[in-house]
Amino acid sequence: MPHVIFPAGPGDAEALAQVHVASWRETYPGLLPDSYLRRMSVPVHARRFRTALQTPGPLDATLVAADRGGLVGYAQGGPSRDRRSGEAEVMTLYVLRAAQGQGIGRELMIATARVMAAYGTRSLMLSVLRDNIPAREFYERLGGLAEAPRREPGPGGVTHEVRYRWPDITTLIG
Repeated sequence: MPHVIFPAGPGDAEALAQVHVASWRETYPGLLPDSYLRRMSVPVHARRFRTALQTPGPLDATLVAADRGGLVGYAQGGPSRDRRSGEAEVMTLYVLRAAQGQGIGRELMIATARVMAAYGTRSLMLSVLRDNIPAREFYERLGGLAEAPRREPGPGGVTHEVRYRWPDITTLIG
């Protein structure tokens, strides 16, 4: 089904929250505590999205993917949490399971990288749960270079994450 990618605005907060909660519940059973996934709330996440979209940082971007039925995925990028000079980070990238396999995740990743490059960043990174093998394979197909897994505080306790880097953002965006 055809889709479009565009910048999100505050009016997209509810739909973003629905995609966020649904994609976590589809993706993370067995990787995060079921009790945490059950407690996730669309209204709580909608408020967070609305606030972030009303007052974004100067280098923040939220892009959404939509088909005729509505939003099916999104990505958020901004400055790297590592505070590396010239580096951006994709903080989130989620596509509903029903919309996967259509190139939407790839397009969101590349579009977010293009926005970050337009902001002047030269490299890109993101983190993924160590045991989320489908996501890790996806980022490796896109040319991400994996670092050693590390322990991080996360939902429901300690998680193990793998950081992926694109030292030259142009390798991702062409």
